[in-house]
Amino acid sequence: MNQVTSRVFRQSLVVVVLALVLVGCGTEQNDSKQETTGQVPKRETTGQAYTPPKNTPPAPEPVRSPPRKEKPAGKVIQVGPAPEGIIADSKTGLVAVSLSNPDGLALVDSQSGKLVRTVKTPESARHLGLAAPGGPVLVPAERADSLIQVSLPDGKITSETKVGNFPHNAAASNGRIFVVNEFESTMSVIEDGQVVKTLKTLLQPGAVAVTEGGLVGVVGVRSLGLEIYDANTLKSLGRIDAGEGPTHVVPGPGGRFYVADTRGGAILVYSAKPGLKQLYRVPLADSSPYGLAIDPEHDRLWVTLTAKNRLIGLDLGNGAPRQVASYPTLQQPNGVAVDSSSGRVFVAGRREDKLQIIDPQTGG
Repeated sequence: MNQVTSRVFRQSLVVVVLALVLVGCGTEQNDSKQETTGQVPKRETTGQAYTPPKNTPPAPEPVRSPPRKEKPAGKVIQVGPAPEGIIADSKTGLVAVSLSNPDGLALVDSQSGKLVRTVKTPESARHLGLAAPGGPVLVPAERADSLIQVSLPDGKITSETKVGNFPHNAAASNGRIFVVNEFESTMSVIEDGQVVKTLKTLLQPGAVAVTEGGLVGVVGVRSLGLEIYDANTLKSLGRIDAGEGPTHVVPGPGGRFYVADTRGGAILVYSAKPGLKQLYRVPLADSSPYGLAIDPEHDRLWVTLTAKNRLIGLDLGNGAPRQVASYPTLQQPNGVAVDSSSGRVFVAGRREDKLQIIDPQTGG
């Protein structure tokens, strides 16, 4: 081929590669309508086995929230541009919120609601984790292909570890950190700031969570499955269907995992012991459940509904989760966290650059 043809070919190839990379859980495509009718084939899911989709669907996204019609419950403060990832640390009394353009973390006092400081980071993160009570904050820097650790309460970057392609979420257990690399379909296992193992995962892992009993749950957002690993041996304990479009997972007591089936409009509850199985499906039709936060001290699961600018609380005390609370939120409530010591809930309104603080004990 001549030089002109070769140059055109290379330019076209770059465009195609960039288009593929931009299709991912939690990217800027969350400002577009969710894929629903006619684009994603429905599957028969029993919750008892894992059946990969015949045609790999696009990664699920939260719907673009409509303009607010209600005043957000509780207190609202300005935190910075495009807040989304959020984690609450009861030990230091701080809430960390990820920001984009410029990239960084906002550290907020959970009691007063005051912005303590903003920490500049090399890249942005869609989701945050916590290595242990008291920190550090785990910051998967997606476009830097690295995991950044930020100490609390001083907000200093203490380490940066190179991981896989586009790290999207991180969780920790007993000194080990698990980072899912969304565009590589792998999970990096980190000890003492070094990657000690890289595991193959379900297609496009978008979420990871670790139970107190040492079980690691990974959601494949394009393979529509949940896979469980032993945190110590790193062996897979099984895979199971996870609805029509799962996005997030959080751990619960007794080896349970709670998954947001964003495209399927439901919360799915799984038990990993003695065997992996689905226990319940809580329907939340036409609401696009997305952000999840669990409060084990008060037996609550908090869920953001991006289609309705709403936060709901599910009681986990007996049997199937049941709704016991509902609050109006900021627009595009993609992220939620809870301080278990107080029960206070924090919601990141991505489209308003604000953080919402709700105290369920006083009705908001």
